[in-house]
Amino acid sequence: MTEVATARRSRITPEREAELYEAVLDLLREVGYDALTMDAVAARTRSSKATLYRQWGGKPELVAKAIRHGKPGRAGDIDTGSLRGDFRMLVSREDDCTMERNSALMRGLFMAVHTNPDLLRAFKELLVEPEMDEFRSLLQRAIDRGEIRADCPALEYVVHMLIGAFATRALIDDHPPTQEFLASYIDAVVLPALGVPTV
Repeated sequence: MTEVATARRSRITPEREAELYEAVLDLLREVGYDALTMDAVAARTRSSKATLYRQWGGKPELVAKAIRHGKPGRAGDIDTGSLRGDFRMLVSREDDCTMERNSALMRGLFMAVHTNPDLLRAFKELLVEPEMDEFRSLLQRAIDRGEIRADCPALEYVVHMLIGAFATRALIDDHPPTQEFLASYIDAVVLPALGVPTV
């Protein structure tokens, strides 16, 4: 992290930062990305716009960091001793109700990403790339344990598979993603593609 970014982040407590992120997520669910304004965030959180811009630079960065903050822990921190166990732990961190709310939120943001280059950049830098690194750590442990061949061609598509299942469940089946659906999808699709036994 640069000295400028460190200085900028040091002006706000972690508790206050978490409160601001929760307010951003609430506003996103209420009005969507395009209608969300820094004025609205400032009013909701009793902050000044100057503070918000000093801390986050702009709406795309604030939204991407709020989404990242709202995720239940880091995938790279999960280590159950098996890849199947790791995936099941990953799926179990959000209950079905939370998953449904987050699925609806992400569908709206995916639409906004396609029309907003700044949001796309912020998502890639602050959300997608860090999560890809987390998944690589999780998968590397499975390779080190001998569960997956290092040259398995499906390795580079694991995140695509998981996000695809989560994002398209409502579109294809008219149902929100659930723990049961994702666990069965992992057993039927992801693990076989990686050559990992499901029992």
